[in-house]
Amino acid sequence: MTITAVLGIGLLLAYANGANDNYKGVATLLGSGTASYRRALLWATVTTALGSLTALVFARGMLAAFAGNGLVPAAVVADPAFPTAVALAAGLTVLLATRLGFPISTTHALLGGLVGAGLVASASGINTVTLATGFILPLLTSPLVSAALSGGIYPGLRAGRRALGITRETCVCVGDAIVGVVPGAPGHAAALQAVTLPTVSVGDSPSCRVRYSGRVLGLDARILLDIAHYASAGAVSFARGLNDTPKIAALLLVGNLVAPSAALMAVGLVMATGGFISARQVAATMSHGVTDMNAGQGFTANAITSALVIGASTLGLPVSTTHVSCGALFGIGTVTRLAHRHTIRHIVLAWVVTLPMAALLAAVALVTMRVFVG
Repeated sequence: MTITAVLGIGLLLAYANGANDNYKGVATLLGSGTASYRRALLWATVTTALGSLTALVFARGMLAAFAGNGLVPAAVVADPAFPTAVALAAGLTVLLATRLGFPISTTHALLGGLVGAGLVASASGINTVTLATGFILPLLTSPLVSAALSGGIYPGLRAGRRALGITRETCVCVGDAIVGVVPGAPGHAAALQAVTLPTVSVGDSPSCRVRYSGRVLGLDARILLDIAHYASAGAVSFARGLNDTPKIAALLLVGNLVAPSAALMAVGLVMATGGFISARQVAATMSHGVTDMNAGQGFTANAITSALVIGASTLGLPVSTTHVSCGALFGIGTVTRLAHRHTIRHIVLAWVVTLPMAALLAAVALVTMRVFVG
């Protein structure tokens, strides 16, 4: 197995990660109507790249963890076939999920690949203590924590907004033009009935989104919230770049033929490319499939997600940005009673399948390489 093949497959995983994960940080911008798909994607690309660059300094701990150190013997980690099998299995798993529009965890896929390849490659098996405490525990608890925090914090923020005299209104739009504003949040059908719609062209359809009206310290509340929402979405994307880049870059360090800084920069660049080209299907699921939301709810979910993921990254804990961000949206949807439970069930099922599928693919890939490549 040549170093070129190892690097190529590792970068394939980086592309798959970008395609599945890059839009997750800014999905609330699109879902709440705060930004268009392209504008949100550009913001995600820039802020994710900043997170990847920051990983050069603050996320070296995960380079060792996701190379397999401590999980399998050092001799296994040093074999180029091992990281190749892990990266190939994780990449294929994430690409399939992206094609189907499911937001799964690259962290979860990598862990499955490490376990499957490790069971084949290591005579002593997997270090179960490291597996349980260093990987599985953070992955299982992080979405539950984010769901509980978002579901618990949002009602308080809503009460604070009402106490400040900030009200809600529903904007009725056709394309980019606002054709009417209805007080409150009466629902899509009622809002459309309350305004006089112009004659529209084929392909144009009226849409509604809830926004806020009022002033805080003399400033327009809607503008302040939009700024805060963009900042929180950028923080999630930054956190994702900080958290995911070293996990993938770890697989490029086999044989010490690539410097850690070069691996981190290459992975960051390819992740950004994957997100820019192939993010649309997962973007639709995250933005509209999990729950209906407004800008305030999106801001709350993003603020919790970014805080948890950045905190975990600095501590070297391999949490999944996907699990944390989806968990935050699940919590918001539960409180507002607007969660799309059918979609959520499919997402959770995809999470359950991710690890065993990646493990099986990694085991098959490693056996195949040993038979045909040597």
